Parts: sequence; C-alpha cells; structure tokens
Amino acid sequence: MQSLFDHGGFAACPAPFNMAAYVLARGADFPDAVALRILSGDTCEIWRYGDLIAAVRGTATGLTQLGVRPGDRVLMRLGNTVDFPIVYLAALSAGLVPVPTSSALTVPETANIIATLQPKIIVRDTSVACPDAPNIVPLAQVQKMRTLPPAAYHMGDPNRPGYIIYTSGTSGQPRAVVHAHRAIWARQMMFDGWYGMGPEDRVLHAGAFNWTYTLGTGLMDPWTLGAQALIPAAGTPATDLPELIAQQDATIFAAAPGVYRQLLAGSDVPDMPSLRHGLSAGEKLPSRLRDRWQNVTGTPIFEAYGMSECSTFLSASPAHPPAGDALGRPQPGRIVALLGDEGPVPRGTEGTIAVHRSDPGLMLGYLDAPDETAARMQGDWFLTGDQGVMERSGDIRYLGRADDMMNAGGFRVSPIEVEQAIATYPGVTGVGCAEVSVKADTTVIAAFYTSKEPLDEVALRAFVAEKLARYKQPRLYVRLDALPVGANNKILRKKLAAYAPPPA
Repeated sequence: MQSLFDHGGFAACPAPFNMAAYVLARGADFPDAVALRILSGDTCEIWRYGDLIAAVRGTATGLTQLGVRPGDRVLMRLGNTVDFPIVYLAALSAGLVPVPTSSALTVPETANIIATLQPKIIVRDTSVACPDAPNIVPLAQVQKMRTLPPAAYHMGDPNRPGYIIYTSGTSGQPRAVVHAHRAIWARQMMFDGWYGMGPEDRVLHAGAFNWTYTLGTGLMDPWTLGAQALIPAAGTPATDLPELIAQQDATIFAAAPGVYRQLLAGSDVPDMPSLRHGLSAGEKLPSRLRDRWQNVTGTPIFEAYGMSECSTFLSASPAHPPAGDALGRPQPGRIVALLGDEGPVPRGTEGTIAVHRSDPGLMLGYLDAPDETAARMQGDWFLTGDQGVMERSGDIRYLGRADDMMNAGGFRVSPIEVEQAIATYPGVTGVGCAEVSVKADTTVIAAFYTSKEPLDEVALRAFVAEKLARYKQPRLYVRLDALPVGANNKILRKKLAAYAPPPA
C-alpha cells in the first residue's frame, strides 16, 4: 500500500474572488456581534464586526487615495496592535499585495527586503525598525483613514497574487513566498480537519497580532466563521493566559509548544471550565508535553503541520485524535504523499512529505525565483523538505527536516525521535539533538538539553538506553542554559554543534 492520501481534492475557489471580502462576509450579516476582544488584565478593547469592516474598508479607500493600484506591494512594518490585521485586510480589499513582516527585524534586514521587494508604499509604526525611505506612510496617517467611506472590494481571479510572506529562514536564507487570494479558501479544510471550530466559538490565541500563525488561526479563520477572536494585549505574561481563558469563556486555545511548556512549568494551572481543547503549531509538539497538558487540564491538544509555502494540511483534530506519536493525518480535501525518488513509498517507510500542486493553499511560487520554485517540485508534487512515515491508517509520524536527519553507523536517525525519548526524563526542560564531529572523519549523535539542576548523566544514559536502540542513543550529552531558538521559538538544530566540545 502506497503512502498516498487522495480521497478527492477540495472544491474549486469561486471567481471572481477577494480574500478580504470572503473573510468579512459572515461578519457583515451580524454587524453588532463581537469580532475581537483585546485582553489586558480585567479590561478589554472590543471590536464589533460592523466597526471592524468599516475600519478595513475605510483604510482601503485611504490607501487607494495615495495612488497605489491593484497589484502594488505594501510592506507592513507594524507592531503588535490591531492596526496589523486592519491594514492587512484593507490592502487585500483594494487588490493590493500586503507583505506582513516581523517587527523583530533589524534595519539592515528590512533594507534587504525593501531592495528585493520594491514595495510601492511602506506602512510604518515609528516604534518598528525601518530604514528611511521616501515611500513610508506613517501609521498615524493610516489610522485616520478608518473613517473614510468604504471602498468597493477589488474582485478578480482567485489565482492572482494576494499576499507575500517571508519564510523563517531555517534553511539558511529567508524566502519571499507569494500566495494567491485562493489561499484563504483552502483554510476551510482546517475547520473540521484541525480546529473543530464553529461560529459559536471564542478562540484565544497566545501569539501577537504580527505573527502569521496568529493572523491565520487567531483572526482570519474565526472571522471567516463569524466566531469571536480573543488576543492578549502586548506584554501579557504567558502565566496570565489560563486566567484569561477562564474569564473570557474561551472554548479553543491556540499557541506554540513553548507556551504550553511555560504554563506547565509554573504553579498549578487554574481551572478553565469553558475550554474544549488546545491547538498547537509552529514546531513539533512533544508527546510528553501533550500528555501532561491533558492530565493537568483535562483537555486535549491537537497538533498541526504546515509551512510558509502551504497552509496547514496535516493535523490531528477532535474527529481524529492523535494516534500514538503520530502528528496527525491529511485533512479531508488534501492530496498528500510521502515520496522517494521513484514516487510514493510503501506505507511504513520513510519518505519526503509532499502536497499535490492542485492544493488551493499552495503558494504561487517564490518571488522572482522561478528556478528555485521549480526545484521544489517533483512532477505534480511540492516537496516540503520534511521527512515522515505514513502508517496504514493514514496517520503520519513526523521525523524532521531532511537536512536535520542524523547518521549513526549508516542508519538514518530522526532528531525528533531521540528528543522525545530524552524529554521524558525527569528534570529535562528542553532538548535538541544534532550530529556533531568529535574527531576527524567521526561524527556522533549529541543531545543538548536544559534543566534547572545538573542531572546524573549515568542515570540519564541508562534511561535513554531503555527507550532507544543502541545506534539511536546519543554518545554525547551537553547541558546548556538555553537552547538556540529562532524568532518563532523553533530549535535551531544547525546551531547546536557550536555548543559541543571541540573535536579531538
């Protein structure tokens, strides 16, 4: 049996189409319903759908009055405020191409983006780093546009460019990924295939407004359904989140694994009676962390896998809970395979996770890089660069990046598998594994871990020996004060080797 999941593709996106019009259509029918609560302690800022839509469409009018035209690029240099989704949707409404970027980028990093992107305008909050440029539009000016008459939605081909996002750069160099307006249409497959979400839900996302995970799962998707989005105000400590969930009767909680880890590392987690389940994405969720959350809160976490180039397409869900260490399964409507050089590999065999080119959530391509885009394709399949194993049930175990895979005596070893085994040892608070050089022509598997107190390495080795085959066991253990992580809190395995003892 091949590692192929194809139960029929998803319905085609209608034409003409506009992403912002689609996101806000349900809310337009209920203008007095609450779309967004920005939570800060015992107070909150409330946005109703009617007010949100008026602000978006008024801002769209103001942007077009600046002389920008459909297809022009709008670079967003904004902070963690409601201005971020308003400007994003306003640009889409007018047929412009918004480019959301992280506020953590430095001036030189932003200058590189401007040089390659050539944006028509740059909407900038003065608190966010950005080089001087003649086409900067201050945020204060844009905020005044909200009261202007509403712009008509720019309807058009659903395959035209809608927005551009930058990859995290884990492969070495961030890439500009161009997505079509139809990308939002594909996210319907997540509603039942991951979220278990409906219009009655109140979704609290732990991330900032200016993170694409928050923008999609925390805002665009709830608004598409007419649900209520709950976002903590900037600077809210993670430890306050359970209390906010309880206060706001949140039914779904979305966060990265690191946030769940922080919550479980503190004092007792308060009761959250309204919460049905949590959602996790951004990096692999350790099964031990998932199980601990279930035991402490009585609610499950459903994990998902996606990437900048394609919307989240593998996930566990209330309808299909995770099986063992499996990440999840392809969402209904997705066409997914695990490939070798000759096509889909047999089930139970390692392969590269790939999604079919017909998926409406797949990117149009990398900006001005047709050769690089073509290199990611194998026939009709987009290669993610991640390895996995598809079980007979269709569930997929995630093994990690192809370039993160380790070699032990000729055997390929997933860092994820080794990390999950070590993470279950009492006292380990974080772990990352990599292949490192110990002498000329000799490499070994090394485990880099964090803990509050030094651990008994002999006992740790004995513990791991009971969990993993000999060839999978680390030969080197290194305790660190902190693991190297990127902006999205993902472990940067390529940087771990720098913390190893120098080769003999």
